[in-house]
Amino acid sequence: MLHQQDFDSLLGSSLFDEGNRRRTFIQTAIGAGFAAAALPICAQTVVKTDTAGLTAGVIMLEVNGQQVPVYRAQPEGKTNLPIVLVVSEIFGVHEHIADVARRFAKQGYLALAPELFVRQGDAGKYANMAELMKEVISKVADAQVMQDLDATVAWAKAHGGNTDKLAITGFCWGGRITWLYAAHNPQVKTGAAWYGRLTGATSPLAPQNPLDIAANIKAPILGLYGAKDAGISLESVAQMKEALSKGKSASELMIFANSGHAFHADYRPSYVEADAKDAWQRCLAWFKIHLA
Repeated sequence: MLHQQDFDSLLGSSLFDEGNRRRTFIQTAIGAGFAAAALPICAQTVVKTDTAGLTAGVIMLEVNGQQVPVYRAQPEGKTNLPIVLVVSEIFGVHEHIADVARRFAKQGYLALAPELFVRQGDAGKYANMAELMKEVISKVADAQVMQDLDATVAWAKAHGGNTDKLAITGFCWGGRITWLYAAHNPQVKTGAAWYGRLTGATSPLAPQNPLDIAANIKAPILGLYGAKDAGISLESVAQMKEALSKGKSASELMIFANSGHAFHADYRPSYVEADAKDAWQRCLAWFKIHLA
């Protein structure tokens, strides 16, 4: 059972209520298994990035006998590319996450977004958040996620990616994973964690929080948080900043005063265009500096 703080930090508590059962899908070429469940969609703000000049689509990795779909986007015909792992929210690799991968590809990256819930189920089949959290997300082990990301990096190395220039970014659930993977894999050179929880309840499947491993992180991570986030308190951000100061990663945390949770998610009511664009440019600049 997830702690309420975890639930709020993953979802943004203001966006959903028990009565919101409307089933709206945002699908990518990956298929019906990659859809967001029960989301109020704001179509007028959705950013759409085309595939002109890109190689984009789904590749399949086999990890210990399990087929793991990965959305891949990269400049067409290029090799020796910097790599960015794109880690999704709890809704899996739907069209918004695929679009983020294409945005990175337009900047010259080999961007890879693995479907990290494939063993536990299809996030698109659940019409309410409590059920999705109980039946899928709470059953995903951090160790499994680390293994799948390792396999994704190995695929990138064998297919034109430069692992000397490896970055990771993640949103909400993926923001937490960004911190954990940076501590797990010494190949990671930098990252950007978008409003992932930093503290909270632990479990055998999720035994550590980012706060617990902050001092051991070597790669500089840019943390991007909203001051109005109902689930990620400013106190926890301050605690993380203090913990990071005891290490040598030179990570930085930024707080956007006008934003709450999921302010980069252009398909959701939580989207704050000015802060999203500002944070995106800061993310790109951060990667450029630390992957040089």
